[in-house]
Amino acid sequence: MNPTGKIRTRFAPSPTGYMHVGNLRTALYAYLKAKSAGGTFILRIEDTDQERFVEGAVDIIYSTLRETGLLWDEGPDIGGPVGPYVQSERMGMFKSYAEQLVKQGKAYYCFCGKEQLDDIRLAQKANGPAAQSVDPCRDLSPQEVQVRLDAHMPYVIRQKIPREGITAFDDTVYGRIEVENASLDDQILIKTDGMPTYNFANVVDDHLMGITHVIRGSEYLSSAPKYNLLYEAFGWEIPTYIHCPPVMKDAQNKLSKRNGDASYQDLIAKGYLTEAVLNYILLLGWSPKGEREIFTLDEMKEVFDESGIGRAPAIFDPAKLRYINAEYLRAMSEEEFFARAKPYIDSAVKGDCDKALLAQGLHPRCEVLSDIPAQVDFIDAMPEYDVALYTSKKMKTTPETAKEALAAMLPVLEGIPADSFDKDAVHEALFALIAEKQVKNGWMLWPLRVALSGKLTTPGGGVELAAVLGKERTVQRVKAALEKL
Repeated sequence: MNPTGKIRTRFAPSPTGYMHVGNLRTALYAYLKAKSAGGTFILRIEDTDQERFVEGAVDIIYSTLRETGLLWDEGPDIGGPVGPYVQSERMGMFKSYAEQLVKQGKAYYCFCGKEQLDDIRLAQKANGPAAQSVDPCRDLSPQEVQVRLDAHMPYVIRQKIPREGITAFDDTVYGRIEVENASLDDQILIKTDGMPTYNFANVVDDHLMGITHVIRGSEYLSSAPKYNLLYEAFGWEIPTYIHCPPVMKDAQNKLSKRNGDASYQDLIAKGYLTEAVLNYILLLGWSPKGEREIFTLDEMKEVFDESGIGRAPAIFDPAKLRYINAEYLRAMSEEEFFARAKPYIDSAVKGDCDKALLAQGLHPRCEVLSDIPAQVDFIDAMPEYDVALYTSKKMKTTPETAKEALAAMLPVLEGIPADSFDKDAVHEALFALIAEKQVKNGWMLWPLRVALSGKLTTPGGGVELAAVLGKERTVQRVKAALEKL
């Protein structure tokens, strides 16, 4: 089904909610595997599990992939030669493939109800946990099957797993894996409503779409033997398997959207950059050759090789993500940073101020955009603060020296015309005062920073804060500080 011979990968998510980190990593690796080799990246929506379907989840899949740049070559919205690319729109074909397996003796009709099968499994447990569950319908004669079909008895179609021997498969990450057939159960291929199970539709669709490399989480390793038996039964070429290690919250717990762990959307809402999140996800289970860790998406295409995927679980490290995000923020121009930071500044600062200058002060002091509101909350209203903040051993200041410094600065600040009260004007006037008084810069400017912000750390020093606030508020706050002192 792949006459071109080119690599074809797919991302086949189920629309069950937000895009969690492990899912996005699968999409990224599948995209990079295809693009690094000049191949085709396919998007397929697997929506056969209607009970778990979440309204709007398909749009989330589209928007997330577009935001991150993982653009597909074939998919539901753009079509392609092997569509449709939504599994529920492909329903007509799966049952015929299952019936083909029945004719070959590789599958069978099962008329047992769930309670009957549960009773059988309980009885078989007495033979030990490794005992294979045997379905009584497995060995029905064709005549007995036909009688039940004619009677319109409800049924499923099950895969007929060999009872003896082993099934082996090769995985790029985990190597050769052999499984005792006796440990495998006869999985359902077609449910009583005629819908295919995920495992069966997955195999059929991958073959019909010419998928050469299947990239997915290691939780599917246990299903791979059953997949291979299906491929062999149909006489189809088995794709290359690349199973990725799980993404863990910690050493014991997997990262899971069901447990409320961070999704891509959550991380963006927390102020992380799309490109930083993608870069971090690249490193969750994959190691580059060399020390470099920061890569653009185009650079990822150049360096990605599945040989760098490890077997050990990847631990989601918020501190590492924060570090990578900070690297991306630092690399931005002042203009780009201001454009990204402005919505966060606007959310916390309602009054007039020089927001572009404020962003300049924030740029080296911000690791995640959501850090911004807490750093600028003094702009609109001064917080309550203790005069002990005026004490600095490094600057050799005390509340007493601060009072002296602020008293000297007040007439100087009042003397700067309001229409030219900018950073350069404030800097020139105050440094002239510092030279006249023959004091250290910090002796004068540390008290100004505290007087204007009520904080020890601020986005910029006293000169910058004065220019951000403007003349009127600067003078008001210096006077209020003198009263406080």
